[in-house]
Amino acid sequence: MLLEARLQAASEPAHNAALGRRLLDALKHYGVRSVGFYWPLAGEFDARGAIAIWLAAGAPREASLPIVKGRGEPLEFHAWTPDMPMKIGHHKIAEPTSEQVVTPELLFVPCVGFDAHGYRLGYGGGYYDRTLAAWPAAKKPVTVGIAYEACRTEALQREAHDIPLDLIVTEAALYPQPDRAN
Repeated sequence: MLLEARLQAASEPAHNAALGRRLLDALKHYGVRSVGFYWPLAGEFDARGAIAIWLAAGAPREASLPIVKGRGEPLEFHAWTPDMPMKIGHHKIAEPTSEQVVTPELLFVPCVGFDAHGYRLGYGGGYYDRTLAAWPAAKKPVTVGIAYEACRTEALQREAHDIPLDLIVTEAALYPQPDRAN
């Protein structure tokens, strides 16, 4: 049901334009120089355009995409530029050919679903949960989920390993909202 809602929301150009603006606002707000994001799958917001605008607007800035090193392992982020050749990696997802490992200061995370408390639902592989859990506390990035408002639920069922994101950005709002208690 959430996947269908996401596909429908993703087909609306106005939703995507608003989401792109909110991503750029988040990058400006946090003032980072290094961002990790994801290669879009069906129904996921395609952040490449917003990231390309951000990269072109200032220097030095760096973007990176995740590499799946192996099942059960944390993701590794490799440098990406809009004109970089890509290769097909695990799960048939495009990966940068740079081989340059990057530690992002801010990480955009795709969401199939989310709740107003910052918890997300992904595809169930646990890649982002493992990656965030393994990140050294001193270098932990700001985590920003990207979702469509249609994929918000009251409360997701949580497991012990689930880590709430710092912020979730949709085309309509930011979660968790600063004036609401968690």
